[in-house]
Amino acid sequence: MAETVLSMARSMLDAAISKAASAAADEMSLLMGVRKNIWFIKDELETMQAFLVAAERMEKKDMLLKVWANQIRDLSYNIEDCLAEFMVHVASQSLSRKLMKLKDRHRIAMQIRDLKSRVEEVSSRNTRYNLIEKKQITRAIDERDSCLEDIRNQSANNIDEAELVGFSNPKQELIRLVDVNANNGPARVVCVVGMGGLGKTTIARKVYESMKNFSCYAWITVSQSFARMDLLKLMIKELFGDEALKRQLDGKVVREEYLASYLRKELLEKRYFVVLDDLWNIDDWKWIKTIAFPTNNNKGSRIVVTTRDVGLAEECTLESYGSFIYHHQPLETNDAIKLLLRKVRKSEEDMEKYENMRNIVTQIVKKSGRLPLAILTIGGMLATREVIEWQSIYDQIPLELESNRSLEAVRRMVTMSYNHLPSHLKSCFLYLSIFPEDFEIIRRCVVERWMAEGFIIARSGVSVEDVGNTYFTDLIKRSLIQPSRVNMEGIVKSCRVHDIVRDVMISISRDEKFAWSTLDDATDLAGSNFRHIALQGSWCPNKGLDWNHVRSLTVFGKRPMKPLPRSIGKLQGLQTLDMRHSHITSLPSEITKLQSLRSLRCSNTISMGSNLYLVYPMIWFMSTLCMPILFTPLFSPDERPQIRNLIHMAWTGRLTKSEGVRVPKGIRNLKELEILEIVDIERTSRKAVKELGELIKLRKLSVTVRASKQKSKILCSSLEKLTSLRSLFTQVAVAVYFLTSPSPAEVDFDWRSRGDA
Repeated sequence: MAETVLSMARSMLDAAISKAASAAADEMSLLMGVRKNIWFIKDELETMQAFLVAAERMEKKDMLLKVWANQIRDLSYNIEDCLAEFMVHVASQSLSRKLMKLKDRHRIAMQIRDLKSRVEEVSSRNTRYNLIEKKQITRAIDERDSCLEDIRNQSANNIDEAELVGFSNPKQELIRLVDVNANNGPARVVCVVGMGGLGKTTIARKVYESMKNFSCYAWITVSQSFARMDLLKLMIKELFGDEALKRQLDGKVVREEYLASYLRKELLEKRYFVVLDDLWNIDDWKWIKTIAFPTNNNKGSRIVVTTRDVGLAEECTLESYGSFIYHHQPLETNDAIKLLLRKVRKSEEDMEKYENMRNIVTQIVKKSGRLPLAILTIGGMLATREVIEWQSIYDQIPLELESNRSLEAVRRMVTMSYNHLPSHLKSCFLYLSIFPEDFEIIRRCVVERWMAEGFIIARSGVSVEDVGNTYFTDLIKRSLIQPSRVNMEGIVKSCRVHDIVRDVMISISRDEKFAWSTLDDATDLAGSNFRHIALQGSWCPNKGLDWNHVRSLTVFGKRPMKPLPRSIGKLQGLQTLDMRHSHITSLPSEITKLQSLRSLRCSNTISMGSNLYLVYPMIWFMSTLCMPILFTPLFSPDERPQIRNLIHMAWTGRLTKSEGVRVPKGIRNLKELEILEIVDIERTSRKAVKELGELIKLRKLSVTVRASKQKSKILCSSLEKLTSLRSLFTQVAVAVYFLTSPSPAEVDFDWRSRGDA
């Protein structure tokens, strides 16, 4: 744990150093008389960072060193907060005007002076207590530069993590238990049971994908906490399609029993194959079995359940009249070695080529407990290191792995892999802890969030977005996140975080006061100063929480929240606000106080399906035209501006209806805003629509346009002023007909769903 604390402290220093460099370079710092102090703070932080690099390489890390690292982390947070406020004041002032209110100038100057004193004190403790000897300090490698080099030399190789070795026999055994050739008889429940990380989901998926001769299929991931209505809707959608679900929901007040009755009725005369992945408790199984599946289906249907609980597996198969439990075992040693070699891109011949490599590989596989998740995780770390370094990595594997093959062993492996992440990836990785269990995380959206939080810095001619995409790919290669959706070009478009990895991630995030994700309403956050907060319920601001430290707030709409509390204006340091699924219809005027805000997403997206083609036939034509641009190289780079121009002129809508929000007057105060979605132009005042043109840093804008011709002209006039705009989403063509600038070649019209997180 001490190593994790040191690693996180070093990562947090990056943001503080970057903020200090920007603040010191600003002319306002000279006029306020604080530039010298800020430069001193920056230099001291860089020195502390060098000491932390050395500390991470020390074999013994005592409690005193951990305490010192925690102090550095807290100090980094405070410095970042203070300088962020300073930069907001700077951005809102003109040198030709009064600098700022006298009390604000004095307060910020005093804060910087106090921080300088704290930096001196914390820095001196290293010498005073002899925490790290100077001879242990080595020059840190500039990891970001090497990462940028990887972008330029990135290979087109995409490794399919699902092609695991050693799964052929387990697959055949599970198929034998399922007995797909039995075309009659009652529905049979087959369970795959074993500890986390064994690959239960993988083997079930392989069997699921090979199934034929069934009337309908469904793959259902069951989280530890799930909404029953949502589960029933998902089953109907998976088994019978989107249209079937829409027919049941259209214009009705739907209750749980109604959907359950429909589901049982439709399944009664069908031969179905359903996988319930990651079932956790018996009560959930009893409810699903009773309410979703018919009791007298004699078509040879099959239900496959994956679980970690043997008792639950026995309960599930109780009525199947036989032993239909498959106990998934760790890999055979040879298969585990093959899997590790595949992950690190080495061969059997390489084990003879490199000195002592075979011995190290054998030891690592033994320590891993032959668990696929653990092997892929440690293999992802080894893949970025030279073989000569593998022995030192092996030496850090906790000794507990030799005797403890439980879930804790895998957690230890994940923690070690986290500690070996480059510092620029640590914050990006921990940030994923805000998402709910089994959540599909969209690559594009999470990269945008990393950008808004300042986790990504572009250098050497590489764009911030390209760097962020490489960060995402790097986390996949290290097996810390798993690919979920891959496009036709082999690019991972979304990911999920394995539940064990997520457990470790949450634990580290909470220990480091980095992020807090909760099902409650933040009442358990009193006295804490977390940077990132995610609520999976309603939001009731807690008086015991210092909201000034919060940098991002995300509300997942399990329980709809409306309206947005006016107390939102108290979150002065907020950079990201994401409430897309909370049914908010308008933003209070207090939102305009959040001058640090970079990303604002408030919407509720409703799928409209293929019926939209009947109303707007041009959508079908233009969607077809877009397909080569998105998925195939049929158009050369020189031709694409012309094609985009055609799309620009023919834009009429898309396949989702995004309910936007009313934006208040004063929105122009959010000068740092880069992402804004979704604005309901019809309900937003003309003055506020006009103010959109003053958001000069806006890169991405989404609007719903059902407004008058005059208001549409005002919108287009505002859009022409947004020189940084790179992505525009609108639903109705009237808005773009009046648009003359920016050039269609400069702006991407986003055709993808706004429902993704």
